[in-house]
Amino acid sequence: MNERRILLNKIKKYDFTLKELNLYLDTHPNCQRALAMFSKYKELRQNAIDEYNRRFGPLTPEQNNDMQHWSWIDDPWPWERR
Repeated sequence: MNERRILLNKIKKYDFTLKELNLYLDTHPNCQRALAMFSKYKELRQNAIDEYNRRFGPLTPEQNNDMQHWSWIDDPWPWERR
């Protein structure tokens, strides 16, 4: 597996963990351990997304920070990848 795919999988795992913690916190809003875990995984996810953006370009159009060039379209479209 290449580095790009490994980083994407890491982001997906963080997304899943955050969603599960979100559901848990809906029924246990005062659980300090869950709140701390949510904060930790939120930061880990953001760090992974920032690293992905630096190394491979934006994951979403909103993450395009280059105001001189719309870099969102620089990579091949999903159906163009091999």
